[in-house]
Amino acid sequence: MAVKIRLARRGRKNRPFYSIVACDSRMARDGRFIEKLGTYNPLLAKDDEKRVTLNEERIQYWLGQGAQPTYRVATFLGKAGIADMPATPNNPQKAKPKAKAQERLEEKAEKAKAAAEAAAAPAEAPAEEAPVEEAAAEEATAE
Repeated sequence: MAVKIRLARRGRKNRPFYSIVACDSRMARDGRFIEKLGTYNPLLAKDDEKRVTLNEERIQYWLGQGAQPTYRVATFLGKAGIADMPATPNNPQKAKPKAKAQERLEEKAEKAKAAAEAAAAPAEAPAEEAPVEEAAAEEATAE
């Protein structure tokens, strides 16, 4: 029998409350379980100590018997220091922008580059005009 430590949903509609249970992996999510090991109330504040309650002795027992915690329960156990934190799944391909978003980013970069060039061009033009005006003024005084 493969034993899992997982969440079993309790509570009413739109008011979730979960029990942390040890159960046979073939049982339904909210079905028969072997033992209740704790609770999880997602409606409480993240820093509230009653948000996650764990029976550490029984969890250690079931882990020693070969029970596998689900990812969510493993994070609870890792934060409590009962077990190691699970490896965080990382898929960098999912984080990349899609094709249309990349096109928009490229267009935005081109516009910014053109704006920077346009801002730099007028700054140089008055510097060139000033010597021309000075030369014209010198010619007028020379005559």
